[in-house]
Amino acid sequence: EAEPPPPSQGDPSSEGEAAKLKPTHEEKPALPGGEPAGEEDAGPEVCEQQHSEACQTERFGRSFRRRESLSPRKGSASRKRDSASPKKREPSEKSPRKCKGHRKAGHRHAHFLHGPSPDTHFGPKASILHTSTSIMHIQDPTSQRLTWDKPPTNVLVIKKVRDETLLEPFKELCRFLIEEKDLVVFVEKKVVEDALLAKDKTFEVIRQKLSPFKEGYDDLSGYIDLIICLGGDGTLLYASSLFQTSVPPVMAFHLGSLGFLTPFKFESYRTEVTNVIEGDAAIILRSRLKVKVVKDIKLAESEKLYQVENGLIPKKHIDSESGKTILQVHVLNEVVVDRGPSSYLSNVDLYLNGRHITSVQGDGVIVSTPTGSTAYAAAAGASMMHPNVPAIMITPICPHSLSFRPIVVPAGMELKIMLSPDARNTAWVSFDGRSRQEIKHSDSITVTTSCYPVPSICCYDLVYDWFEGLAECLHWNVRKKQSRLEEITDSSDTEC
Repeated sequence: EAEPPPPSQGDPSSEGEAAKLKPTHEEKPALPGGEPAGEEDAGPEVCEQQHSEACQTERFGRSFRRRESLSPRKGSASRKRDSASPKKREPSEKSPRKCKGHRKAGHRHAHFLHGPSPDTHFGPKASILHTSTSIMHIQDPTSQRLTWDKPPTNVLVIKKVRDETLLEPFKELCRFLIEEKDLVVFVEKKVVEDALLAKDKTFEVIRQKLSPFKEGYDDLSGYIDLIICLGGDGTLLYASSLFQTSVPPVMAFHLGSLGFLTPFKFESYRTEVTNVIEGDAAIILRSRLKVKVVKDIKLAESEKLYQVENGLIPKKHIDSESGKTILQVHVLNEVVVDRGPSSYLSNVDLYLNGRHITSVQGDGVIVSTPTGSTAYAAAAGASMMHPNVPAIMITPICPHSLSFRPIVVPAGMELKIMLSPDARNTAWVSFDGRSRQEIKHSDSITVTTSCYPVPSICCYDLVYDWFEGLAECLHWNVRKKQSRLEEITDSSDTEC
């Protein structure tokens, strides 16, 4: 089943849709040798074709969009566009507001986070051939800000399950959102029906105002403006699984066991939530993987229809002519293909853009996003990548080879995984650790970068938050410091 195209920019007809992306001077063409691409180059066709971070959708949920800096960069190609534009920005116009982290640190970014645009002229006569698909706009990730096109009204609160210690923070947050912010709060049905929550008579009035939903039955894609997670990294992964197209901005509070993806402390939730509702928020776009599983299964006529399955895989489409079932899902961390309960090595073939590159003989293979590089892939020996690096990581699990190292490929590539004809057993696939299912010889798994990222709200900024998580949660490079040597004087040499 083909993925629905992302919402087109500049469509003001739908009242509940997010606003279009404002033009910015921060955008830079990847190939500065030519003129900046026009608006027609940034449409959904290019987004689906290139599958890169620069083409990710700029619309999150119903009424939140990414706000971009208006300050021009020196020497950028955008200055050409400004000179040709009939409307110039007046010098008296209010300058863009710095992010919270910059105000604290007292400095400004001096470099483009993606690096400088390459010179496309080589020597006196050679240059890169410019085509209609060779230019794309890249905004500096450090300038990514969110702004409300309309005031938010609906908030989804996700609480970590089976954790009684989160009941009080959950009740406190819901009371704040409903009574003080006058927002509609959506929660899971099983949370509303929680026995401990129902016993609290002081919370009964607020509990009656909560809007329950049931995973796998209720579609929230057109209703939620903001997601607030209370728990660990699993709550953010679960929130991502609920939205298989555009994802509303996610604000995650660290109330779980690890919390690498949850930068906010609950002690200051009133201030932080108020800042987000008022539009004062830095953001990082966490890319996701679009996974399509094609199975050769002959089903009865009664089963050949669209179905909802576990909430994670929203649709199962059966092609009645070919007898193939197609499952499609967007994952935030990784897709894992392993040998399952079999004692044999897994033997799967990997194809990149239709070309066979290698066969994995071992316990399996992990295909992860930069966000997922600090999860299962890190435990399997892969390097950790910043979420703003546009890439896909391929990591073998216990390969029976001394030279099979993890590799990183461009985000725009299409990876296909199939069982090798010589495989002695089947394989099993899981999506962010969920919906585990068997893969047989006639099945295939296709993985590409999705155009629907998870807009994760930063507590400080996208660089500091990531390194803070490495240090505090993963204890990266923790070592007792070596003591310095004392200087040896001439007198001590004489005494010796």
